Amino acid sequence: MAEKRDYYEVLGLQKGASEDEIKKAYRKLAKQYHPDLNPDNPEAEAKFKEVNEANEVLSDPQKRAKYDQFGHAGVDPSYGGGYSGAGYGGFGGGFGGFGGDGIDLGDIFDSIFGGGGGQRSNPNAPRRGSDIAISLDISFMEACKGLSHEIEINRSETCDSCHGSGAKAGTTPKTCPECRGSGQVRYQQRSILGMMTSTRPCSKCNGSGKIIETPCPDCHGGRVQKRKKIVVNVPAGIDDGQTLCVRGEGNSGTNGGSKGDLNVRITVRKDPIFERKGFDVWCEIPITYTQAVLGDELTVPTIDGNVTYNIPEGTQAGTVFRLKGKGIKRLQREGRGDQMVRVNIEVPRKLSKKQKEALEAFENELTAENYEKRSSFFDKLKQFGEDIKKSFTG
Repeated sequence: MAEKRDYYEVLGLQKGASEDEIKKAYRKLAKQYHPDLNPDNPEAEAKFKEVNEANEVLSDPQKRAKYDQFGHAGVDPSYGGGYSGAGYGGFGGGFGGFGGDGIDLGDIFDSIFGGGGGQRSNPNAPRRGSDIAISLDISFMEACKGLSHEIEINRSETCDSCHGSGAKAGTTPKTCPECRGSGQVRYQQRSILGMMTSTRPCSKCNGSGKIIETPCPDCHGGRVQKRKKIVVNVPAGIDDGQTLCVRGEGNSGTNGGSKGDLNVRITVRKDPIFERKGFDVWCEIPITYTQAVLGDELTVPTIDGNVTYNIPEGTQAGTVFRLKGKGIKRLQREGRGDQMVRVNIEVPRKLSKKQKEALEAFENELTAENYEKRSSFFDKLKQFGEDIKKSFTG
C-alpha cells in the first residue's frame, strides 16, 4: 500500500492553519478534483478522495489533535464505497449543455461552484518537504516507561551556498519567457463541446516557471544531503507497530516551504516474563502443590518492581489475580491498565518411596468435600450412564 501524504500537504497548508483556512483550501481542491468535472482524468477521483480524507481529519479538533501528535497512526478514518456520479451533487449527466468555441474549464468550475475554480497553482509557491520513515527497536520496559533516544538520519536540507535557489551564488534564476513564470502553457483542442482551452506544464522550464542559467555547483536544485542526529522522545505506553510522528524533522521544502516530518515506526521486543494485552500486563507464576493447598505469600514481578501477594488456600490451577493500576500507562489519557497474574500448579516429579507413601496416606484421608469439581464430574457421569441405559430399555 502506498504511503499516505501528510494531510496538511494535501490541502496545501502549514501546521497551525486556522479553521477558515482549512475550509477554504478544501473547497478549492474539491472543485479542482471533482470526478464529474474531470471525466478524462483517471487520477481525479483518487485526489478527490485524498482531499476529503484530509479535510475530515483536520476539520475535526479531536482528530486533528491526535494527528498532530502521532501522524497517521493517531487517526483511523473510515470512508464509504467508491465514487458514484449521482452522489456528488448530480453532475453525472455530463456537460452536453455547454456550447461554443474556446471554452475554458475554469469557466465551467466558476459557473458551478461560484468562482475560484480557474485559479492555477503557482510553481514557485512554498512546497512542504517529504516525510522520512525509519524504524526504532526498543525493549518491553522502554515501551512501558518511555525514553529519549538519539537517532541518526540522512535528510535533504537547504543548500547554504545558494539558500535553496539552485542558482550559483551571485546569480539569480530568471523568469521563464515561455510561460512567464506560471509553469504552464495554454493550448486548445477540439472536442464534442467545441474548442476546449486547457493547460500543460511548460516544456522549457519543466513546469518550474524559472530558468537557472548558472546552476549552483554545491547542490542539486537548492538542496543537499546531510547526516543529522535527532533526539526522539518515545512516550510511555507506546505499543508495537505504532508510529511516532516527529514534526518538522523530515526533508526540507522548496521555495521556502516547511520541512516534512520524521515518522518513527516502533518495534517492541518480546519480554521473557511479561506479555502485553492492550494496556494490561500479564505474567504467569508457577506454584507448588503445597502452596496451592495451604495458600502462601508470593513475590510477583511488575513493571514497577516486585510486590507481595497472598494467594488463598485452595487456589486452583489457572486462577487469575488482578493487581489494579499496575499495568501500562494509557496513551493520550490518564490512568494505567492492570496486571493480571495467572498461577499454575507444578506437579512434583521423581518422588522418593517415602514421599509417595506419605502422599497416598494424605490422599486416603480426603473426602468428596475436598474435591468439589471431581465430585460434580462423577455425578454428571453417573447421570449420563443412567440416561443411556433408559434409552435402550425404552
